Amino acid sequence: MRQLDQNVEALIFASEAAVSADELIASLKAAHGWELTREDITDAIGRIKEKYVSEDFSFELNEIAGGYEFLSKKDFHPAIHVMLQLKEKKRLSTAALETLAIIAYKQPITKPELEQIRGVSCDYSIQKLLEKDLIVISGKSDGPGKPILYSTSKNFMDHFGLRSVKDLPKLKDIQPGAMSEIGTPLEMMEEIPVDLAPGEEGEAMQEPEVSFDRGIQDDTQEPENEGSDQAQDEQQ
Repeated sequence: MRQLDQNVEALIFASEAAVSADELIASLKAAHGWELTREDITDAIGRIKEKYVSEDFSFELNEIAGGYEFLSKKDFHPAIHVMLQLKEKKRLSTAALETLAIIAYKQPITKPELEQIRGVSCDYSIQKLLEKDLIVISGKSDGPGKPILYSTSKNFMDHFGLRSVKDLPKLKDIQPGAMSEIGTPLEMMEEIPVDLAPGEEGEAMQEPEVSFDRGIQDDTQEPENEGSDQAQDEQQ
């Protein structure tokens, strides 16, 4: 059983979750034909723990959830926390933000319906939103071909502090210049001064309505005739 400690260490390091002693025994038996006991694994774990106690390492081996897992040491948690926050707040592109807003207000919605509203392919934006866990696949439509339905995720609700989609702000309540933590400023139509014709000074100006049926647009929106939202992102 040469390099037992190294094999145990490699298995734990490569796992995304805690690895139990039984899983380590089964894996090493299948790979090398070793007949190991729990005591063998416990001894190996002890030696690996002692190795990483040194201040030369920023992580250590911990027993957690009935198994073993490498975790960063507490001294480095503040720096890691900041990095994770920065990654979480990474800005979405304009195309992805528009797609997310449409899904939020129109959910559940299919990709063809999204593309009909935006006027371009939404494959790239949908992929990015799924990767960031801001949207989820919520089922299939009863329409022709049974296209996939998309809705906002629990992570989306948690991020914006919403209990349900009913807590989403009304479009008329969104103020110009409002900032989204994960996207660009939500620029809405601003009041533009105009010269009124004689006799019209006292007439009230009507605020234009914003409809998602025409897409979500702002002054920084890319041209919609490029064929895909990925092409728009690359132009930014």
